[in-house]
Order: sequence, then C-alpha cells, then structure tokens
Amino acid sequence: MNYELDIEHLQEHGIKPTAVRILVWKECSSFHKAFTLQDMEERLPQMDRSSIFRALRLFTEHHLLHEIDDGTGFQKYCVCRCVDDHHLNHIHFSCRKCGRTYCLEEYAIPLVSLPEGYQMEDAEYVVKGLCPSCKE
Repeated sequence: MNYELDIEHLQEHGIKPTAVRILVWKECSSFHKAFTLQDMEERLPQMDRSSIFRALRLFTEHHLLHEIDDGTGFQKYCVCRCVDDHHLNHIHFSCRKCGRTYCLEEYAIPLVSLPEGYQMEDAEYVVKGLCPSCKE
C-alpha cells in the first residue's frame, strides 16, 4: 500500500490518520501471519511501546485487526478482512515448533449449538500442530 491508500484506509474505518498510526498500520499490513506487540516493537524501534499498543488497540476496536489467543501467553494480532464490521469466523493454526500463528481464512469455525439461554458473541478456534515448514 502507498501512503495515500493507508490514510484513506484508516479514514474509511473512522480512524484519524496520525503519523504514528500510519506507520503502525503500514507495518501491520506487511505481516503475512499473526504478530505480537513485540514483533511490532522490533520493526519500529524508534517508536515507544505504549504508542504502538494504543494504535493496535484502536485498530482492533475499528475492525482493522483481530486478536488471537493461541495459548502462547502472547496476544497476537492479524489483519482483519471484515464484512460489515463483523469478523470473519475462521480457524487459526498455531505451530508448536516455530510459534507462528496463521489465519486460515478459507476454513470457517464450525457452528456450535448452545443450550437454551446462552447467546454466542464471539468464537475462537485454534488448531495446534506443526506448520508445513516445521513438519519437514
């Protein structure tokens, strides 16, 4: 994405495009797997941790990112491809060897029938194992 497209994308999601937010979004959108706050800190060493964290929280609230709890103890983020502000309910794969987490967007979370009186608001589905690179 170029600079103007980044600004437009943030504005389309109701986010004021500050210099920090544009830089953080540019890095977020360059990841092809889930990433952590620490990953972002390594890519943006000139920026303080709290500024990066605030941008990630804002992007999550405005559906640019979704959060993944893959059981590693680190909050992970993935660029969200939402429809009408609803997250696509897809499976995530967490590799036990390399620690990477992948969005498997083409695989939907299976529907779960809940007992009467329960109302689902969100679902996470993480499959754990070895990714193709680690399996070899």
